[in-house]
This record gives sequence, C-alpha cells and structure tokens, in this order.
Amino acid sequence: MTQDPAAILRQTLAAHRAALDALGDAHLTALERLAEDVLAAWDGGGKLMVCGNGGSAVDSQHLAAELAGRYLHDRPGWAALALTTDTSALTAVSNDYGFEQVFARQVEALGRPGDVLLVISTSGNSPNCRAAVATARDRGLRTHALLGKDGGALRGEVDSALVAPGDATPRIQEMHLTLIHVLCEVLEGRRLGRERGDA
Repeated sequence: MTQDPAAILRQTLAAHRAALDALGDAHLTALERLAEDVLAAWDGGGKLMVCGNGGSAVDSQHLAAELAGRYLHDRPGWAALALTTDTSALTAVSNDYGFEQVFARQVEALGRPGDVLLVISTSGNSPNCRAAVATARDRGLRTHALLGKDGGALRGEVDSALVAPGDATPRIQEMHLTLIHVLCEVLEGRRLGRERGDA
C-alpha cells in the first residue's frame, strides 16, 4: 500500500533526527582515534585507504575526494585513496581470486606500515572488508571502521570502530556521511592549525 509522500517525509526526518541524537561520546572517542591515526600516517608520508560496497563504496570515494581535493579550505591535497574506483583492478582481482579478495589484494599491493585502512560496512560483516582488515593488520596498518547495527564481526577486528545508531540501512548511511564530514573538518582543522603553529 502506497503511503502519502508527506507521511514518508515526516517519518524519515523523525528517524534521521533520532539517529543524530543518538550520536554521543562513544562516537567522539572513536573519531578521535581515527583522526589521530590518519594525521600520524600523513606525517610519516603514508596514506589513508578507504573501501566499502554499494552505498559504502560511494562514501569511500566521497571521503577520499574531500581529502585529496578540498573540504572547506584551500590547502595541499592529502593522501587518500578509495579502493573502489579502479575497474581493471576490481574486475581482475574478482575474476582471479574471488570478490572476497577485491580490497585485500589492493591493500597487499599498496599498503605500507603506518598507513590507515578505513572500511565502511552498514552490517559490519562484509567478507571483503573483513579480508581487507586482516591483510592490513598483517602488513602493519592501523585499521578503523564505520559500521552499523551492532557493529558485526568487524567491530572486534579493527583498532577502532564508529558504529552508527539504528538498524535501518538508510539511516546508518546518513550517519556515516555525517561522520565523514565531521572527520574531514577535524582533519582540516588540526592539520592546518599545526601548520600555522596553533597551540
């Protein structure tokens, strides 16, 4: 049965506000850890790699673009790479090794100790994200995740996890995008502040 668009809008906005209101200090702690690891990676000449599936692939690309390009301020580009964009690599690895290895193989090829891997998974159970995290940890990368629901298996497999409140995938994705924008602003503020010599 089709609902009235006005009712859908009201329900969606109410659910969105409830999810936003549920973001709290636990999310701040994980965000701080992620930001500090990314800043340390950049200070050491390393990079941030990001991956996910479907809408989370889009979020991976969004984050990498904001950091390599610009967010709020004109400044040098910073090393950030989405592992979801190279169609030749994606199809070759999937064909030769299976889709579960599509990100892990790229981490193996491109990751260096001190780099950071951020995986994005609304369920927390994406096999290819889990494989990427295992490879990253073996190679000495710091690992972080944007997750949903109860965090899934990935919650216990990464160094730090930001678990978006709620069980509905659209609301989780909306919270992920909000957290991505907060992360960008934190990174810009801290790195540019250091370059200016702010306390």
